[in-house]
Amino acid sequence: QVRLVESGGGSVQAGGSLRLSCAASGINFKIHTMSWYRQAPGKERDLVARIASDGSTDYDESVKGRFTISRVNAWNTVLLQMSSLTPEDTAVYYCKTNRGPTDFWGKGTPVTVSS
Repeated sequence: QVRLVESGGGSVQAGGSLRLSCAASGINFKIHTMSWYRQAPGKERDLVARIASDGSTDYDESVKGRFTISRVNAWNTVLLQMSSLTPEDTAVYYCKTNRGPTDFWGKGTPVTVSS
């Protein structure tokens, strides 16, 4: 059974930082692309960043230079370091992976950035 558990969300003032973690189980973690998505109130869930098994990364333009995705295969964990946060980063952040055509999602961790 695939399980993704996010942690690290919280409330922070604009300009602050947070580090999100996603612990995975039930998959051969090191071969999977891992992604972070976010969903703001009333908006669609959008890709924030992803990291492939070889460590290559992609970022949404809105977070480039501020967010860093990384993975620790020994811990079956993917991290999202977020810096220079703005109120526009307020959202629930979700971890995602897939096995073939099937997507697996965590339950999300909320991030609130106040001005």
